[in-house]
Amino acid sequence: QVQLVESGGGLVQPGGSLTLSCAASGFTFSTSTMSWYRQAPGKERWLVAIISDSNITTYADSVKGRFTISRDNAKNMVYLQMNSLKPDDTAVYYCRHPPSRSWGQGTQVTVSS
Repeated sequence: QVQLVESGGGLVQPGGSLTLSCAASGFTFSTSTMSWYRQAPGKERWLVAIISDSNITTYADSVKGRFTISRDNAKNMVYLQMNSLKPDDTAVYYCRHPPSRSWGQGTQVTVSS
């Protein structure tokens, strides 16, 4: 059974940083692509970043240069380092395991002064 548990969200001022974490279990993590999505109030959920099993990364244009996705296969963890945060980054952030189409419960990120 695939389980994804996000953590690290919170309230941050514009220009600040946060690192989100996702603990994964129930599948062979080291050979899996992993991704982060986000969903703002009243909007659709969309892809923020994706990392392949060989550490190839892809980002949405709106976060390129500010966000970094990474993984630790020894710990079955995937991270999203978010810098230079903007109010438009406010959303619930979700970890996703694409092969099983599984989602975590999400973690709220609020960027506000």
